[in-house]
Amino acid sequence: MKILFLTNYPAPYRVHFFNELGKKCELTVAFEERPEEQNEREMSWFNLDFKNFKAIYLENKKIYSIKDRKHYKAVIAFSIKKLIREGNFDHIILGGYATLTAMYAIQYMQFCRIPYWIEIDGGIKQKRNFIVHALQKHFVSKAKGYFSPSKPADEYLESLGASKDKIFRYPFSSLSKDDILPTILTTQEKEIIRNKLGMKERKIVVSVGQFIPRKGFDLLIKASKQINSDVGIYIIGDGITQKYIDLKEEYDNLDRVHFISFKSKNELEEYYRASDLLCFPTRYDIWGLVINEAMANGLPIITTDKCIAGLTLVDKTNGKIIPTDDAEKIADAINELIISENLDELAKNSLSKIEKYTYTNMVEDHLRVLVK
Repeated sequence: MKILFLTNYPAPYRVHFFNELGKKCELTVAFEERPEEQNEREMSWFNLDFKNFKAIYLENKKIYSIKDRKHYKAVIAFSIKKLIREGNFDHIILGGYATLTAMYAIQYMQFCRIPYWIEIDGGIKQKRNFIVHALQKHFVSKAKGYFSPSKPADEYLESLGASKDKIFRYPFSSLSKDDILPTILTTQEKEIIRNKLGMKERKIVVSVGQFIPRKGFDLLIKASKQINSDVGIYIIGDGITQKYIDLKEEYDNLDRVHFISFKSKNELEEYYRASDLLCFPTRYDIWGLVINEAMANGLPIITTDKCIAGLTLVDKTNGKIIPTDDAEKIADAINELIISENLDELAKNSLSKIEKYTYTNMVEDHLRVLVK
């Protein structure tokens, strides 16, 4: 079976998935952009270990800059047309539909009556103006089928004309089976890692992501003033700006908020395992892979009702869902869970819930649909 998968750039979790999928089929992956063409990611974040699939960086591009949106550019790669026309693929999967290249490919395939699939990492049904909605529906509604990771994403696709019986679930993840702890760590095991990392506080809360407004780290910093005095807060990610430094000086009167620069997967794993829980105060995430990764390391989760991974994977048995944009609710949730006698039970439930969210199961669920 020959499969073409179109995606934006070599994200690490996607490349791992492609390497697993490529063991089961003849897979070609077309990347719209090279890592060096991205200006919002550390180069070390990308994964260029293309083992079991043919990787193609699309050329013959035209780039459009949007002046009123900082760092935003739109890229259309006309070479996707030739690849589709000459590739003789059994299945073509588009990792999204909203880029210019994807829309160009869809328009060509609709004109030539070539079936295509759409896969999304997530989505939330939203009100759009009539013209935008009509355009989205044009590109989405005519797909042969859809791969969706969650119920909110299903509803999003259905709002754009997708038939319910053509939507298939897959467990979106950034984990292999070996990434998931067999059991939660003991207090002594955590203490060894904390000593190595220089963590002095009795209890540790970790948060991970880019320092951008959407992730809500400003809310977590503001909440620190109301969080128990023996709790350390470690926010890990790239893009720390003066805004966050100023907020820390204003609200963190006990010097318990720590900014940690970007860490590799193995380094980040140590921070997860040294911590007592993850707080991810996002204002909006169509998924939120940090939830998967923290659960795989045995952490209870606090996140918002605008995080789809949280809505899919978190409930009262392994954490807490709180309203968006509320620093007081963040503080209350952390204070409640961090002293809970059931913290270990919540951690065990996170491990249990995340077991099926692996690359292997992603591949199996894709092939089950495509072969059928």
